[in-house]
Amino acid sequence: MRGAMSAKWVAGAIVVALAATACGGGNGGDDNSAKDKGALAGYVSIDVGEPQKPLIPADTNETNGSYVIRSLFTQLLDFDAKGEIVYTNAESVTTEDSKTWTVKLKSGWKFHNGEDVTAQSYVDAWNWYANIKNNQQNSFWFSDIKGYEDVHPEKGEPKSDKMSGLKVVDDTTFTIELKDRVPYFNYKLGYSTFAPLPKVFYDDPKAFGQKPVGNGPYKFEKWTHKKLIQVKAWDDYKGPNKAQNKGIQFKNYSTLEAAYQDVVSGNLDIIRQVGPTDLPKYKQDLGDGAIEQPYAAIQTLVPAFYSKTFKDIDPKVLQGLSMAIDRETITKTVLNNTRTPADSFTPPQVKGYQKLDTDVFTYNPEKAKKLIKDGGGVPGNKIWIQYNTDGGHKEWVTAVCESIRNATGVDCVGDAKPDFATDLEARDKDEVKAMYRGGWVADYPVNVNFLKELYHTNAESNNGRFSNKEIDGLMAKGDNAKSLEESVKIYQEVERKLLEEMPAIPLWYYRINGGHGKGVDNVTVDFHGDIELTEVTAK
Repeated sequence: MRGAMSAKWVAGAIVVALAATACGGGNGGDDNSAKDKGALAGYVSIDVGEPQKPLIPADTNETNGSYVIRSLFTQLLDFDAKGEIVYTNAESVTTEDSKTWTVKLKSGWKFHNGEDVTAQSYVDAWNWYANIKNNQQNSFWFSDIKGYEDVHPEKGEPKSDKMSGLKVVDDTTFTIELKDRVPYFNYKLGYSTFAPLPKVFYDDPKAFGQKPVGNGPYKFEKWTHKKLIQVKAWDDYKGPNKAQNKGIQFKNYSTLEAAYQDVVSGNLDIIRQVGPTDLPKYKQDLGDGAIEQPYAAIQTLVPAFYSKTFKDIDPKVLQGLSMAIDRETITKTVLNNTRTPADSFTPPQVKGYQKLDTDVFTYNPEKAKKLIKDGGGVPGNKIWIQYNTDGGHKEWVTAVCESIRNATGVDCVGDAKPDFATDLEARDKDEVKAMYRGGWVADYPVNVNFLKELYHTNAESNNGRFSNKEIDGLMAKGDNAKSLEESVKIYQEVERKLLEEMPAIPLWYYRINGGHGKGVDNVTVDFHGDIELTEVTAK
């Protein structure tokens, strides 16, 4: 879980919202018609756009789908508002050497169809997710497990349909043997891609993705594509995050402004991010319902290293482009003080955050021009920034382009895609002309998540196709550290190396600027920046 104008970006206080991120989401599709806005009694409605993929945990890595997946499925553990581990389906996850982990499940858990959730439910699911034949977006997340190469070879057919590192001990116990030590592995298990699956899934995965059966706090009811997904509170749920409402309606809007009007008029309960034209007034309109809170997420510009523009580019050019962006002015004016300029590749809310000792993120037109010249310049002296128009990104992309153009003379234009799904497809198919709007929300609160999952050669979300063997090797060293603290420290070294190579240009840290209407209470935000839907109560 994201066309530039010619007006000068420094003139006036244009405002903009950023609603879509990878592993993070976006809004898109048709507005809900009036006849569909009548909320069911006790249900809570929120603006969440069409998921990019069917509703399968390991094939979902954007915010829209993730919101729904987390309502339907529960994995072994989760995190509290401070990013600390909270056990959900697991009783415990322990290790003595960071290489072999023992998982004990809480007994009595069931899937929504009545099937028991067992150790086998997890082992079978993880093996299926990892298998190259099943083409799951998040298969890379299982690559730490011994035997991953047997089910997901770089070339050819898989040798097995089971990873040798997964062993079922009994109905409520299984072990995970990793290829090497990974001291932060238990934190990774908080990502929803590690959710279990019921046996019915394997009968017809395609059909299951349209009508999923999970083990989470809500049970699937219906999916009217590009319009509405509806889930119902599941009374037999055993987790600590039991629903305090009767259900959730995930409503799809074509613009943030349309969603906001429905919140104000009482036809929508919650908006995740207020749109460009409404940011200056939303606190006055919503009163106590206005939400403003920083969270663990970052906005970046990601070069496509396969493109004509950036293939074999000297990192000095990217450093120069970074120094051509006036983050301070853009966040104060265009972004209406709703973002904080970035000073690293990771946000402050994760373990291992460090403010990098550099001026690469500081606006300096003179040095920017020199770096670009010293690096051989930008091929064609022009760059494109790809973004989705349904997330309120046009204004800040325009501002960034104007800043780059004015500071360096490099032409810069926006490459608009109609919605987040189209934007993601272009990334997946290596069709980005030059750069794309990158956004990343924490899956787990460790710096590794913002580094390895984005910049390792084989990372699924490395859509810029950045590759550096030295950095991959340093990541492997961090993964094989003896303790979490040592691993975090090595990944800080990784981050300093990234600064030399510039696989992305960090822009700013996110802050949620959303809100809710008068029909709901207890609306809180977790460390991901997501609304904790199970806690919301309907009046």
